[in-house]
Amino acid sequence: MSITATPITVYGADWCGDCRRAKSVLEANSVDYEYIDLEAIPTAADAAKAISGRTNIPVITFPDGTHQVEPSNAELMAKLREVGAVA
Repeated sequence: MSITATPITVYGADWCGDCRRAKSVLEANSVDYEYIDLEAIPTAADAAKAISGRTNIPVITFPDGTHQVEPSNAELMAKLREVGAVA
């Protein structure tokens, strides 16, 4: 069970190396997240673009209403600490 009220959501695609890397960081730290596969749900690409204003992926949304686009591992970990998803 996630400790956050609103889930962390990752908009990505399996062919995307940055998406696979971000998912690996989340999984290695036992962070619950929702994955939205933009290949399986093409209309979700519009939602990701509406959030970020860009077509780059992954787009990762957080419980505090913020998002990151193509974050480095360090940036993602810092944000996970900030929102209380990891210690």
